[in-house]
Amino acid sequence: MNGYLDHLEGAYLVRRLAPWSGNLRKRLIRNPRVYLRDPGLLHALLGIGSRDQLLRHPAAGASWEGFVIEQLLGSLAASGAHAEAHYLRTSDGHEVDLVLGLGRVTAAIEIKLSASASPQDLARLERVADMLAAEHRYIVCKTARPAASSTRGVIDLATAIATLRKLGGEKAGRG
Repeated sequence: MNGYLDHLEGAYLVRRLAPWSGNLRKRLIRNPRVYLRDPGLLHALLGIGSRDQLLRHPAAGASWEGFVIEQLLGSLAASGAHAEAHYLRTSDGHEVDLVLGLGRVTAAIEIKLSASASPQDLARLERVADMLAAEHRYIVCKTARPAASSTRGVIDLATAIATLRKLGGEKAGRG
């Protein structure tokens, strides 16, 4: 199976996101997450032909998550920033969708398909980000009104790209 994934990854059809492997006092899930890099291909393979079908499909959240991850990592790469990308999931259910290492800075990013984040979503992100000692903590969703400080908040995809590019540029000496 890994041989096939190696070929698909080499053809830029899939992205494997490795699990974060830092030192926590929790058991970590160690399997990589696999995302199709082209959401149109994913939707075609799932037989999704319209936006309405997509939004009703059980894979809608995973599709959005993969799309956001691809946009963030692609934008960072295009800006020349080196980002180490992982995800974190513990056996007791603590999870964050994207852990980015940008030089000496760590960002914990949770991705939601919704238009807003609940206080519970923010509290979960804070708990996991504390475990990781992440200096930056963001929920990326489809909000019309981003609300963030310089290190945390609820932001849309465009704001996330700009924020992370700035972080990546500052750490690379270009900011």
